[in-house]
Amino acid sequence: METRLRCCFFIVFSEWIWLLTFTSIPGGTKAEVRCIPSCQLPLLAAFPRELSQLDSADFGEEGPDGDFVGLTEESQGGKSAGSGDEERNAAEFTVSEESSSKLLQPFGGNNAGGAGGEATDSQQKLSHSQVFAQSAAASGNLTENSSGDGGDNGFYAGDDVGSGGSRRRTRSAQSSVSGSRASGEQGASAPGQQELHLTGSTFALSGDTAHNQAMVHWSGQNSSVILMLTKYYDFSAGRVTESSLWRSTDYGTTYERLNEKVGPKTILSYLYVSPNNKRKIMLLTDPEVESSLLISLDEGASYQKHGLSFDILSLLFHPEQEDWILAYSHDQKLYVSVEFGKRWQLVHDNVVPNRFYWSRLGLDKEQGMIHLEISVSDGRSQYITCKLQNCSDANKGRPFPGFIVPDTLVVQDEYVFIQVPVGGQSVHYVSYKRNSFYPMKLPKYTLPKDLQIISTDDNQVVSAIQDSHQNDSYNLYMSESRGLFFTLMLENVVSSGGPEGNIMIDLYEVAGIKGVFLSNKVVENQVKTYITYNKGRDWRLLQAPATDLQGNNVYCEQPYCSLHLHLHVSENPYTSGNIVSKDSAPGIIIASGVVGPELTSSNVSVYITSDAGNTWREVFDEEYSVFFLNQGGSLVAIRHTPLPIRHIWLSFDEGRNWDRYSFTASPLYVDGVLGEPGEDILIMTIFGYFSHRSEWQLVKVDFRSIFSHQCTSEDYETWQLHNEDEACVMGMKRFFQKLKANARCVKARDQYIPQMWQSCPCTEADFECDYGFERQSDGSCSPAFWFVPSATSRDCISGDSFLNTTGYRRALSNNCTEESLLRFTPRRQKCPSQAPRGLQLLTSEGTLVATQGRNVTFMVFLEEGLSSGTSVTVDFGDGTAISYVNISSIDDGVKHIYNRVGIYQVSATASNNLGSDRVILYLHVSCALEQIQLSAPSVAVKNKAVNLTTLLRPGNVGTVMYYWWIDNKTEPVVTLEGGMSYSFSERGSHTVTVQASVGNAVHQDQTSVAVYDYFRSHVLAFSSNLDDLNPGVAEWREDVSRAVKNTVVQVTGISEEQLLVAVLPGLPTTAEMFIVPERRSRDGAADEKWANIDQLSQVLLSALNQDLVQFTIKPGVQVNVYGTRLSPAPLVDRTHSSHSGTAVIMLVSVVLMGLAIFVIYKFKRKIPGINTYTAEQPDKEQEVIPTVTSIAVQGPEGDVATSRDVTDVQLDSQSRSYLPSHTDIKLSDEAPHVF
Repeated sequence: METRLRCCFFIVFSEWIWLLTFTSIPGGTKAEVRCIPSCQLPLLAAFPRELSQLDSADFGEEGPDGDFVGLTEESQGGKSAGSGDEERNAAEFTVSEESSSKLLQPFGGNNAGGAGGEATDSQQKLSHSQVFAQSAAASGNLTENSSGDGGDNGFYAGDDVGSGGSRRRTRSAQSSVSGSRASGEQGASAPGQQELHLTGSTFALSGDTAHNQAMVHWSGQNSSVILMLTKYYDFSAGRVTESSLWRSTDYGTTYERLNEKVGPKTILSYLYVSPNNKRKIMLLTDPEVESSLLISLDEGASYQKHGLSFDILSLLFHPEQEDWILAYSHDQKLYVSVEFGKRWQLVHDNVVPNRFYWSRLGLDKEQGMIHLEISVSDGRSQYITCKLQNCSDANKGRPFPGFIVPDTLVVQDEYVFIQVPVGGQSVHYVSYKRNSFYPMKLPKYTLPKDLQIISTDDNQVVSAIQDSHQNDSYNLYMSESRGLFFTLMLENVVSSGGPEGNIMIDLYEVAGIKGVFLSNKVVENQVKTYITYNKGRDWRLLQAPATDLQGNNVYCEQPYCSLHLHLHVSENPYTSGNIVSKDSAPGIIIASGVVGPELTSSNVSVYITSDAGNTWREVFDEEYSVFFLNQGGSLVAIRHTPLPIRHIWLSFDEGRNWDRYSFTASPLYVDGVLGEPGEDILIMTIFGYFSHRSEWQLVKVDFRSIFSHQCTSEDYETWQLHNEDEACVMGMKRFFQKLKANARCVKARDQYIPQMWQSCPCTEADFECDYGFERQSDGSCSPAFWFVPSATSRDCISGDSFLNTTGYRRALSNNCTEESLLRFTPRRQKCPSQAPRGLQLLTSEGTLVATQGRNVTFMVFLEEGLSSGTSVTVDFGDGTAISYVNISSIDDGVKHIYNRVGIYQVSATASNNLGSDRVILYLHVSCALEQIQLSAPSVAVKNKAVNLTTLLRPGNVGTVMYYWWIDNKTEPVVTLEGGMSYSFSERGSHTVTVQASVGNAVHQDQTSVAVYDYFRSHVLAFSSNLDDLNPGVAEWREDVSRAVKNTVVQVTGISEEQLLVAVLPGLPTTAEMFIVPERRSRDGAADEKWANIDQLSQVLLSALNQDLVQFTIKPGVQVNVYGTRLSPAPLVDRTHSSHSGTAVIMLVSVVLMGLAIFVIYKFKRKIPGINTYTAEQPDKEQEVIPTVTSIAVQGPEGDVATSRDVTDVQLDSQSRSYLPSHTDIKLSDEAPHVF
């Protein structure tokens, strides 16, 4: 349920987090940002260096096109750099994500970067400090002041700028140069002019030419230490193969390589920093080489190595305790350390990735608790809590008693979110302040197929829900304080898939001003940008600038034309679409966008607003990266270009005018820019290279020289927030202090700029519609057609009064005074007496099945009638029931154990003195199904029904659903009985598959049936010594069947393909032999076919009668095979003593003699002991062949067989349908095998 905002909420987690972004890509490919916690540093990856004419030698001192720097999307590919022709990989500003990370800002959350590295040489120090000298041959010293508000297109002379005595320039030294910033500034200036330059130094990372990633840590907080881990990441091998560790103690002027201190052969893969103590550093080695940690307690000056018994995939630091760390391994195990990684202890296994969270003091019972989602069998998860160093079963907590949908646990601030499977659907639950879970109430008929938690700030939940009909958009909803009841905030917000399967939502919260959001919405297949000043109650389009960059009037009339902004900072902060705002610079927003009917990716310009989005100015008509300096008092801009550059742009008046400064003597291909941690940012480090074969260059740029003094109160002016002409925003008038234009002073690090506000009387605009109410065209809130306003609330469970809604609710962060509009304010009323209504009963697992002998937890919910006098009775349907005097006492569910299988009617009844409500569910209680055996005849007659039956073990498992498949049919036949009749319409071998489903268990068995037009069978018996060796297993019966078949083939000469033998389970050991037609036979009369089968039957019977069929079961043990016919059931019950034994014998003898004479007369050619089966019975109704047992047969396939040497014998059809009785044979339930 988690998501990342595409232009995420700006939440600063620590002061040392760096602003790190790429600004020049010679072969630029898109880069991406993924949110991270403040402990793990992101990756700065080098861009491919293009081997072309763009080498610095081709440009002299200045690059073409005005020496602009930046990123580009047009240049793809790029060739190798570094040692030899080794390719420098495409840039990926990749930020690893930890499980506890909230919606982090793209620029403010541990932004440092890279991976890869090469360890060469020993410790080195190489530095070139300089103040870039003025040169008569330089390109010109001029201030390029272009107004974003219009005016002429060229550069004009500005005011004199002091730089603390470091340099001066005069008005007479300046001249204007015409040109358009859109197409690139003029690269040459008039000779003899001064060039504005910045103090800086350059350091080369010698030996790291091949490295393509870097991770950087700058402690900040008056610390001059910078750590940099450079790596070479081999994408083909998927691992780091080289690394180097660098350390600076002078703000990046010089660096020292620390490879010898960490071990010359040690390969480092990640750099972590404790968010609570920036002096504590942790380095991870590459697990392919060794699995260990290097720990530093002195900002990386020294290290201790500690071995690991597991491979770390991610780390999660405690938000308050600097030494407490959770480590997640590749095998889904979670470990904990309370000694900053020196010792580790296993917490739990089968932990779901990124679903573990630290407890919060004041919300959880203990500080040392962990929230976990663990995987259990059958694709289900559980939400548990564990104590820090003792996660035994006795110490585990289960805040939610049942199973949850996998990968859905989110613990964020005061809220815990889960999804529960109920009736095949996922129901979203929320817990507020670690209390009981309740279903989240969305507007009725909202059918979410996905729900993402966007924000839990301001004691309120903002969620994005994708409805069943949406594909590339979401609807935004906002809750009240408990996160239970949600109302619509904005429809059809643009969404896209993130790089790791996460969802990116086009929603941006403006930093420094509560309640102001920007969002991109789909309107009639067009994407348009909207802004709100009251946290989503009202949205409007952005007003386009009045003039363009050249001063031409812009004719743009809403709603057909407006300003549209790219808000996907987190997807790619380097190209078009980045958007910036800062807490220390309220009202200033810088973003890329277009003016027109919809948002597009072409003709993108950079726009800025100084009044929180009311009015906008175009400052560049190409893509630039813009950063805040001096706590938002100044701006730095770098153009997106693949060319090497020497200059950057500065503005001291909120982007109205820009000055160009050089920061290096030689043009530099720029990979990235890193700002000093915190809000100050007076020092920047620019990463890049001078040529495609050079090593990384670190250019330190110090902006302090361009500021003349410390800011005082006279340098500030008051600015009031407004929404168009409305001064009251979110129920108050807000006043901010900001620097005056061109006030070149340094803000003090700890200087607090107060915000002033004044409450306004409440108006209708300060209220949003409450749950179940919808806003009408006149602005009023009326009940939705599906909503029946309830006269009570859950508050009545524990109290005597509640706040009854009027259809309106005030935004939680709105501070208006309510005296003037009491009709909108909820009224506290006494809890009325009301009959219970809306009672719900379900199991905690969300299913209607349970296992015998195990606990079942029933959850009971009541929508109305929640008074202290309402009692609840739960009847479990097995003769037991339990009553509760108050429904609040069963928030954790009702547990019960069923000792017998069956279907139980479970009911819950809520009642008070005004009435009652009752709900029923039917629970299927079963025991675990272990096995299913399928029984079917091994041979069947075409178009004659046969019985297919099953046997379950254990026999009584509860309600069973059977699924039958015949051959390759995709749709099964579903039955509730364990048997069915089926007629095979085609000859050949047919496969029968059956599945038995009981609860969550499904078992399967399969067998084959050979189908012919006719066949004969003989029941075989064996000498008694075989029974002594019968182990009762299927494999033994298969071997005996094979031995019998081979013996008969050798003795009789009958073709192997015409014989099938199946040894039947049970004792005494018996078998059935089938004589089937030849696979290939000429067409002939049916009598001829039968004659051939009769001849073979006579041969077989003759061999059996002469005891010729025998085989050796073991040395010295010979087994004889006999032909036999099973006798029918006794005609007389011998247990009745009233009948004379002699009389009975005489009667039976007479009957048998008469039958024998009749048979000999009628069926002269019928041989005793032979059973005949046929499908050719036109004068007789089809008979069902009784099931023998389960049979797995690999019978012959083909047409009806005939033989040339058949005897013309006419057989009566009745003699062919004799069905042998098996009353004298003890059969088991195991399936015979046919050979």
